Amino acid sequence: MPTHGAARVADFEELVRDRTPESLVDYYATGTGDEQTLKDSENAFQRFRLRPRVLWSKVSIEITTKLQGQEVSFPLGIAPTGFQSAAHPEGEKATAKAAAKANVIMIFSSWAMMHLEEAAAAAPNAKLWMQVYPFKDRRVTIDMVKRAEQNGFKAIVVTVDSPVVGIYSRTFRDGRQTQEQLESLNIQGLSVIVMLLIYIRVVNFEGVKEDVAKAKASGDKYLFEYATLQTGSPGTWEYISWIKSITTLPIILKGIVTAESAREAVAAGVQGIIVSAHGGRQLDGIQAPIEALPEVVDGVRGSGVEVYVDGGVRSGSDIFKALAIGAKAVFIGRPVIWGLLYNVIDLQNFVRFSSLRILRL
Repeated sequence: MPTHGAARVADFEELVRDRTPESLVDYYATGTGDEQTLKDSENAFQRFRLRPRVLWSKVSIEITTKLQGQEVSFPLGIAPTGFQSAAHPEGEKATAKAAAKANVIMIFSSWAMMHLEEAAAAAPNAKLWMQVYPFKDRRVTIDMVKRAEQNGFKAIVVTVDSPVVGIYSRTFRDGRQTQEQLESLNIQGLSVIVMLLIYIRVVNFEGVKEDVAKAKASGDKYLFEYATLQTGSPGTWEYISWIKSITTLPIILKGIVTAESAREAVAAGVQGIIVSAHGGRQLDGIQAPIEALPEVVDGVRGSGVEVYVDGGVRSGSDIFKALAIGAKAVFIGRPVIWGLLYNVIDLQNFVRFSSLRILRL
């Protein structure tokens, strides 16, 4: 989103760090473990080199495309990113408006701090997909999927790489504290994980009303522990068959990085795959998504399953490389967060600069 003195996405992160509490930036920037996968996801793009052709007439170049049948202006989308309201008062509403303006896909996170209905109402023209996990209580899944259908969402994205909740290396260095201890402290100077524990509202988990009431009565008044329990459930391929049975929307699996899993996804009848390492926030030490992309593309070849990729995408050149390797589109997460923190989400500008870069290649 090159604007306001920032020529690159990396510039935006630097500008944000100059004006935002370090703990808040670190929450979004951190990865799990030693952050090998986090760092490699971005650096891996530099290991792919272009092989330009010369004396070749480019008759026409088309950068618009269709994702799951939806026309978009550019092969770019917004990855599901939770807790956006901690970065900007409008949170997901601001992101949905920006996505609608740029005519790109936004994947709405189940960890959002506002109801999915609010984002849909704020941006009626936005192309929205709903992200869910293999929730332990399937009534949670049913509730989210049905509400997404009722509010015009056009696909369900199932995150499959999180059988346990990741521990973020920078935000947990001092150990975890109980919610009761945290609420007795002054907010100034607290780590961002403390702020989130105090103020978070995981509102999209409130469909199972009796269980939610019990959780709140037990002291989990913001449902953080309840939501963590639901998302920390290892799913199986049976879950994918089941979720296909409750909706007619396309099913996209997010978090596949091997050809073996890609072939199983094809056999399960999904319509899309997002090659993803969860931003380096779940399992450290796996290969960068852009490096996993070729084998996943090979694994689904001839099936009609669309393959996307996220992780480390920071420029038009990165997008071009991903498309050349076989991705149908790329998704970005942290760059959008930096825009929220800086109070600027200019996806149109990012698309314009990226497309110009691609057209020059």
